[in-house]
Amino acid sequence: MADLSPAQRHKARILAERAAAEAQPGGVTHGSAYEMMLYKLANDRRSLSNIQSMERKIEVKATLLPEYQDWIDGVLSKGQGGQDDVFTALLVWHIDCGEYARAVEMARYALNHKLTLPDQFNRDIPTMLLDEFSAAFLKGKLAGDPILAIEMLTQVQQLTEHCDAPDQARAKLLKANAYAMLAVLDQPGDELLKASQLPQAEVAHALMDRAVTLFPGVGVKQTMDRLRARMIKAVPG
Repeated sequence: MADLSPAQRHKARILAERAAAEAQPGGVTHGSAYEMMLYKLANDRRSLSNIQSMERKIEVKATLLPEYQDWIDGVLSKGQGGQDDVFTALLVWHIDCGEYARAVEMARYALNHKLTLPDQFNRDIPTMLLDEFSAAFLKGKLAGDPILAIEMLTQVQQLTEHCDAPDQARAKLLKANAYAMLAVLDQPGDELLKASQLPQAEVAHALMDRAVTLFPGVGVKQTMDRLRARMIKAVPG
């Protein structure tokens, strides 16, 4: 689908919109266009299952994602909330591939309509978002851009705020967001905070404090103590 002509891409988008619009909230998406996307996704998954390297799997997923964008656009544009296993599986793929802004856009739709992940996933969507976005900063590529990380993690935090999810998963997301804020505050070779940085430092400290309340083993207590000491010694500026 990546090599479709503009006219073919338009037709694919229209078919996706039609299938999404006809699926009733709480129902299941049907139709030949949806069946074709399910078939394609199954084939792509089989190809990925033959690759042992996780890094290589992500590289291949990244090449495949453009082939699904017309479908995703159609769901986001006209979807009524019908269950769509293609859409929710691709939500996870976008996180895997570092397409965080698109993933958040998709997550908002999925949570608003209470969609579920396909059977092969062992988590619900709120828990998956908390787990995967916190790992994306604490262990992954999102750590390379702490400003973007704050934006993405804050949005996920807000999206999942009223969802039922394990306290440990929520605590890890709060930790990741706090650490992203600290990464922005920290200047190489300078341990001193400026007075102008105190509001963000307070927010980071509050996030870690909440994380410890939810899950005492989250591992932020020493960081909290160091941050509090730096806040006390903040200099003008």
